[in-house]
Amino acid sequence: MSWQNYVDQQLMGSGFVSKAVIAGHDGTLWAKSDNIEPSREELVKLANSFTDQKGLAMTGVHMGGEKYFYLSGTDKVIRCKKGKAGMHCMKTLQAVLIAMFEDPIQPPQVASIVESLGEYLISMTY
Repeated sequence: MSWQNYVDQQLMGSGFVSKAVIAGHDGTLWAKSDNIEPSREELVKLANSFTDQKGLAMTGVHMGGEKYFYLSGTDKVIRCKKGKAGMHCMKTLQAVLIAMFEDPIQPPQVASIVESLGEYLISMTY
């Protein structure tokens, strides 16, 4: 399966995700939905933030030119919010999965989709 298929079928195809991106840890864009244009700088900063999330509470997370407020995270997951919308990100061995969602979709619905795909990619050494 191509990276674009993961975006189109697994993330966007779930019906819960409104925008999606898959990128390498170095900020290289692997695939994305048509309605977002993330910068390499945004992707690199996000990928590097998984190991140290302290600054995110002050700066937020920028993606596609939009600022999301940092809610919480672990070394594998970052959760953000913007009004009634949100963003759920997961870091795998080689990639970062980014999924945005809008009201009335609830964060656990998107978390389940993103983390299931992330765990699958980890099992495939991605």
